[in-house]
This record gives sequence, C-alpha cells and structure tokens, in this order.
Amino acid sequence: MSFWGHLDVLRGVLFRIVAVTLVIAIGLFIAMHWIFDNIILAPCDGNFPLYLFFDYISSLTTEEPTSTPFKVTLINIKLASQFFIHISTSCWLAITVAFPFIIYQLWTFISPALYENEKRGIKTAFFFGNIMFYLGVAVGYFLVFPLTLRFLADYQLSEAIPNTISLDSYMDNFFIITFMMGVAFELPLLAWLLGKMGFLSRDFFSKYRRHAIVVLLILAAMITPTGDPFTLSAVFFPIYLLWELSSRLVPKKHLTE
Repeated sequence: MSFWGHLDVLRGVLFRIVAVTLVIAIGLFIAMHWIFDNIILAPCDGNFPLYLFFDYISSLTTEEPTSTPFKVTLINIKLASQFFIHISTSCWLAITVAFPFIIYQLWTFISPALYENEKRGIKTAFFFGNIMFYLGVAVGYFLVFPLTLRFLADYQLSEAIPNTISLDSYMDNFFIITFMMGVAFELPLLAWLLGKMGFLSRDFFSKYRRHAIVVLLILAAMITPTGDPFTLSAVFFPIYLLWELSSRLVPKKHLTE
C-alpha cells in the first residue's frame, strides 16, 4: 500500500473514533445533570461509600458519633464555567467510555504491519488492558480522589479562613486524578508486552528500584494538581504497587539470553 493509501486508512480510523466518541458525548451531554448529581458530585457528600467505611471503622473504636458529617459545597465564580464544564465533562467521559473502541481502532491500523509472532498475546493484552484502565479509574474515583478531597476540604491554616471550593478547582482535580490513575494502571500491561518482546526482564526492576521510586514520585506529583504530601502519597503508593506487580509479570532473564 502506498503512503497515501496508508493515510486514507488512518483517516478512516480517526473518523470512526471521532464519530463514536461524538455520539457518546452527545448522549452524556443530555444526561449530564443526572451524572453530576449522582456520580461526579457524590464524593462531596458524607454518604459516599469510602466515608461510610471510615465512619464504620470509627464506630468500632469509639462510641462517640462523628461531630460534623462531611459535606462539601461547591461554588461557581466564573460566568461561563458551568456551560464549558458541561461540554468538557461530556468529552472526557466519552473518551473514557470509548477507550476500548479507540484502542481497538488504532490496533486495526497497526496490526497489518506486524508479524504473526508479534501479534501473539495481543487479544489477551487488549482484554486485560481495558480491565486495568477501568480498574485504575475506579481506584482514582473511589479511593484517591475522595481521600484527596476529604483531606484538603477539611484542612485549615486557621479557623478564621473557611474553605470555599470552586467548581473549576474540583473538576480539575477530579479529571486529572481519575483519568491519570486509569493510564497509570496500564503499567503492568506495558511491562508484560516489553517482557514478551525480550526488551525487559525482572533484573531491570531489581537494579533500578531506587531510581523508579524517584521517577514514580515525580509522576505522582505530575498527576496530583495539588502539592500536599497526603495527596502525593495517596497517588504514589498505588503506582508503586503497580511497579512491583509489573516486576512479577516479566521473565527473570531476557529472552535473547
């Protein structure tokens, strides 16, 4: 196939990706009021599952009830913020929902250029890659983001300085933490693929563990919009556990050895 032929195929792939993502985004745009009230803003309420778990653990250690139920009230400080967040949230969620389709379409474009031995295990990788992505999003939504929100919303330098959280600040943290945790959870899959291709072995993880800790700390700092140590730790430890899991998915020696 000529260069222009490849370009035409790529154009078709990108068109299908954009078309499907756009249709999903339109559906999400219509349902956005329900999504905001029941999903996106759920961590602002004390009835969120993680907070109820904290309250249950607390009730086992003390007989005194929690003094003040956790509650976060957001404000909008920009005239057009709610409208643009409505649109951007629809797009972000559409990309998240369409992630398997996007990866599959990109694979259909790349696969004809690969040899049969290079295609082995790709179906398994595709299946587990999608599971790991959504697992990462779930960890970001149910664990990392609520921990971040609860800590920072209650943190005060002085009682004379009440916390007033803007909608823009809340959504920036929500998107970055949940989506980037999904991407970070692809680390074991990437390690497995590189191990299958003979580019990565378990010795690499042992040799560069200390270097990896520094790199993962930097990565966690990039994922977290805030710079507080609590949020940094909440993001770093799941990623580090992924690093250790990745080391168990690769062979002990390079395949070429």
